[in-house]
Formats: sequence, C-alpha cells, structure tokens
Amino acid sequence: MTKEFNVVIERDADGYLIASVPELPGCHTQAKSLDKLSERIQEAIRLCLEEYGDQYSGGNFVGFQRVSVEV
Repeated sequence: MTKEFNVVIERDADGYLIASVPELPGCHTQAKSLDKLSERIQEAIRLCLEEYGDQYSGGNFVGFQRVSVEV
C-alpha cells in the first residue's frame, strides 16, 4: 500500500535541509542534500507509522500562510 504525505523542507543557519511531516507530529529529519533528505524522510515516515500504528488517522493538510508581524 502507498500513502502520500506533505513534507515541509527548510534550510537552517548551518546549511542543513530540514524535512518535517505536518500530518505526523514529531516526524522530521535533516540532511545536506535533497537526495539524502528524501531517503531519510521516507525512512522517518515509515518509523513514525510503525509507532502510531492504528492510531494514525491521516491529516487534512490545508497549506501554509506567510504572516508579517511587527516587532
């Protein structure tokens, strides 16, 4: 069975790429290249699904919004 997930990718101050899966709280990883990041996030997703087991009900990803805040 194949499941699809939305993955958020950001770059940190040290140049690492950080991937996280909004539908799976705590599911994230990092790497220096997109190829390696793709491998690692797939592995992280599999591990998170094993951990959640039958409790995973999926998510309804809506999107992102950039917000300006005056500080």
